[in-house]
Amino acid sequence: MAIYIHQLKNWTDFQWNEQDFISLLSEVRNLQGKLLGKVEMLGFELKDEANLETLIQDVVQSSEIEGEILNPEQVRSSIATRLGLEDSGLQHSDRHIDGVVEMMLDATQINDKVLSDERLFGWHASLFPAGRSGMHKIEVAKWRSGDMQVVSGGMGRETVHYEAPKAELLEQEMEKFINWYNTDSNLDPILKASIAHLWFVTVHPFDDGNGRIARAVTDMQLSKADGVNQRFYSMSAQIKNDRKSYYRILEHTQKGDLDITGWIVWFLECLKNAIISSDTIMDKVVKKHQFWIKNAGKISNERQQKMLNKFMDNFEGNLTTSKWAKITKSSQDTALRDITDLVNKGILIKAKSGGRSTHYELKTEL
Repeated sequence: MAIYIHQLKNWTDFQWNEQDFISLLSEVRNLQGKLLGKVEMLGFELKDEANLETLIQDVVQSSEIEGEILNPEQVRSSIATRLGLEDSGLQHSDRHIDGVVEMMLDATQINDKVLSDERLFGWHASLFPAGRSGMHKIEVAKWRSGDMQVVSGGMGRETVHYEAPKAELLEQEMEKFINWYNTDSNLDPILKASIAHLWFVTVHPFDDGNGRIARAVTDMQLSKADGVNQRFYSMSAQIKNDRKSYYRILEHTQKGDLDITGWIVWFLECLKNAIISSDTIMDKVVKKHQFWIKNAGKISNERQQKMLNKFMDNFEGNLTTSKWAKITKSSQDTALRDITDLVNKGILIKAKSGGRSTHYELKTEL
């Protein structure tokens, strides 16, 4: 039977060898500073847009790690509405998406970065507004009362990867974690984010949603480390890209001793790649802004504005007249007129494959 780190004496007295990651931490700090410098040059409006794009990615990808696919347009609408941004209300978001968004915004966008059991319970209630996880009724907004195992494999072929602390220990375990999180120390705030993530998922205090809440706790601490209440890189998106190695290092660390150097190195590498990947979002925001500076005066109606924005955000598949008509709730004739107008103005071009698969692309390279 496996021994897990939480079963070791004084298990939260984590140890690490700083020499194994000091240069990596320095590199991350340098990238962090460069990113925030680049963001400052964007200006107020584009900073808001970059923050919105990052939060959309964070919410969608954090849920996808758990196998839950959220509609990016609904996530965009929910976040934009709560942040008071212009493209709110384009698509109504359901209650569940609003809950995930509310948790993420509460963790990252406000000055109050203090954890409490009530705050964590609020996040949990936001994730499970109906008191269910899929078909199963779960305990919401309180610590779990039963055992918790992380298991993979089908019926009869289950593999137990991890077993969390017993329910009767949760109150004292979470009190200790919350006190540690809220106490200022000499610990580097990025290292603190790394330890907070590991500590929370090791305790696994809820019936469900532990991964998403752990990532929200991590994002809260990273926003403290960045010194800003906006997000410009997505740790969740990077964890999703490295999902197999994420679960592997967690399992290895939770079955090891109190030396968590390997976990910290993995976390810093993941964070480094997340910051590097933020360039994609920054480029998208700047190019979209440049597109509208050049073309705003050529737009004839709101349908065209809506569809061009959608095309530059999260458009799936090819842009056709039938998709245009469906999304704008207009006729095929109106859709074709809108598109032809944009082709004549040099904004859209007809893609090379014609016939029944006629579709259109942006002439202005994005």
